[in-house]
Amino acid sequence: MILIKIGLEGMVEEMQGKLKEAAVEGNVIALLRLLEEDKFVLDGCAPGCFTETPLHISAMLGHLEFTRKILFRKPEFAKELDFLGSSPLHLAAANGHLEVVRTLLSVNPDMCFAQNLDGRNPLHIAVIKGRVDVLKELVQNKPEAVLHRTTRGETILHLCVKYFQLEALKLLVETVKDYGFINSRDEDGSTVLHLAVADKEIEIISFLIMETEIEVNAMNASGFTALDIALAQGRRNRKDIDVQDSLHQVGAFSSAKDLSSTAHRSEAVRGMISLRSDDHFTSLQTRLRRKYRRRQNYRLGDRRNALMIVASLIATMAFQAGIRPPGGFWQEDLHDQPTSKAHEAGRSIMADKLPAAYNKFVLHNSIAFLASLSVILLLISGLSFKRGLSMWILMGILWVAITESTFTYLISIYCLSSRPQRRAYVCVCGCTHGGDVWVVELSSCWALCPLDCQVSKKVSEAKGSSSFVTVSHSNAVSVNNRSMKNDN
Repeated sequence: MILIKIGLEGMVEEMQGKLKEAAVEGNVIALLRLLEEDKFVLDGCAPGCFTETPLHISAMLGHLEFTRKILFRKPEFAKELDFLGSSPLHLAAANGHLEVVRTLLSVNPDMCFAQNLDGRNPLHIAVIKGRVDVLKELVQNKPEAVLHRTTRGETILHLCVKYFQLEALKLLVETVKDYGFINSRDEDGSTVLHLAVADKEIEIISFLIMETEIEVNAMNASGFTALDIALAQGRRNRKDIDVQDSLHQVGAFSSAKDLSSTAHRSEAVRGMISLRSDDHFTSLQTRLRRKYRRRQNYRLGDRRNALMIVASLIATMAFQAGIRPPGGFWQEDLHDQPTSKAHEAGRSIMADKLPAAYNKFVLHNSIAFLASLSVILLLISGLSFKRGLSMWILMGILWVAITESTFTYLISIYCLSSRPQRRAYVCVCGCTHGGDVWVVELSSCWALCPLDCQVSKKVSEAKGSSSFVTVSHSNAVSVNNRSMKNDN
């Protein structure tokens, strides 16, 4: 019974693997073939287990016909959630597959209200990704879904501003013409205008104050208006000036009453903005760091593969040259001849005819063989080679193997050539190899020079930015001190 159970589980896993492969490829023929073999193959995707169904895969990749076939046989798959709480509609909306979205909505339009682990429904995902056509389709089917908030208390309008999606914001404002909707607040009591001013999104600010009924002087939970946030950022560049002028033109005012409250407001708002900027900077820095690490890992993987291939080729060539030296072997024993002509079967002809050259041949070939084997051993040993020094050591060992292989080749050419041609062949091969080495060295130096320049430039920029921050902080402190003296 145990063996039968194991066999059945193996068959089920194999069928599920084929089903997922068909979903990835969008292969309808393969799906129909699997259904002919086992009409319950789709039932193997256990419902309600937060697993990825074939419908999740086809919806994410935009395979329309495959999606239709799955929904025709299993319409309940439209309600299934994966391990992140995302439905097929979430994935189709995120990737902008409009026809797939329409197909899913025709089966179950209520999935517009489904929320993932972050509390985001498909409309939120469409806004974040900037899929305006998909957003329009979703809003037309379930306009009530735009009122849902995320787990952080953000409305869909706040997501538009947070992710710089002006077109999506325009569509939502034109579709849902409601005063309370445009003036909705997040968990910090901030309206979308507060966020837009904090991020200096001048186009969104202009749209909000000119085309909507946004409350320009609304205060957030800390008692700050949008103008408070703008004034706290100063007038350091053209964007700051444009933001403040735009707010002044529509009658925006500050919540501060006197100089002391102005200083307090500036410090508090600056702290709020710095926290928001730090969050953005930290997330951006994290994304850039991850992207850099992935790129470095890809490059390291490519280098490791290249080193493994070259080392394997050199080891193979050195092994073949060792067991089959140039000139071949004696085929028979010959002992009744003078000592100079006597030989044994299986011995190298080159060792008898040119013993000095043969010794050099064996020496260089053995070094090449052992060096390439050491590279292979280090690569397969599982040691970490993420640092550049380790890679350079491996490349140095491989250079030794390549050079020794070149000497082995030169000795072979020398032994196999006639006497008048030996020097010419050896000189040509030696000069060619030397030229290759010089070209590689010059290329490496040429590649390293711009890198050094970039590193120096980044270091100088970092020093300049740190000094700017220090000066700005000292200036802010001096301004606050002067304002406090005036109050006294």
